[in-house]
Amino acid sequence: MKIVIFDMDGTLLDSQKDITISVNYVRKYYYSLEPLSEKFIVDAINMEVRNLPKLFYETQHYEAKAKDMFEAHYETQCIQNPYLYEGVALTLQELRAHDVKLSVATNAPTKFAQRMLEHLQVAKMFDVIIGADKVSLPKPDPQMLYHILEYYNFDATRHQAWMVGDNSKDMLSAKSAGIASLFATWGFSPDGAHDILIHEPKEILGIVL
Repeated sequence: MKIVIFDMDGTLLDSQKDITISVNYVRKYYYSLEPLSEKFIVDAINMEVRNLPKLFYETQHYEAKAKDMFEAHYETQCIQNPYLYEGVALTLQELRAHDVKLSVATNAPTKFAQRMLEHLQVAKMFDVIIGADKVSLPKPDPQMLYHILEYYNFDATRHQAWMVGDNSKDMLSAKSAGIASLFATWGFSPDGAHDILIHEPKEILGIVL
């Protein structure tokens, strides 16, 4: 058995426009702050260590009302502009055709991941779609990966598994889970620590198949 676990934002799909719109909506209407750029927001999300409430809203912790405002806004916003990166759909189809097991491990809330992947008509290709709300610690902790590997009854002596992601948190979670990692340069981060560097989705086929 072969298993490929994908990160979502910056790996399968580009969501930066919608995340930025929703963060800036909360900044404007709850905090009366000026808008942030897409680059600033994406860079902040991909930092290995960061305080997002401080970076986004100038508070030490997420305030419940601000968090609720973001989630209510993003639920509608998240499917307005996302798109699959070129070659992703064909790569997923080819992997499935060869009976490779596919799942998603994202630090986004599961409900948003499910909604976005359904909107882009690829959700049915994945056996498990799990977000940070389903575990006590998000990536780089390996909990989400362990959950997926357990779902498949993964046995390292008989099976192979890879984590495909676009930042160091994905790579570190794979290392901790004892599986290989593929660093996708087409996403939100052009480079980072990795086992294998890939520049377009179809390269996954040559490695996995």
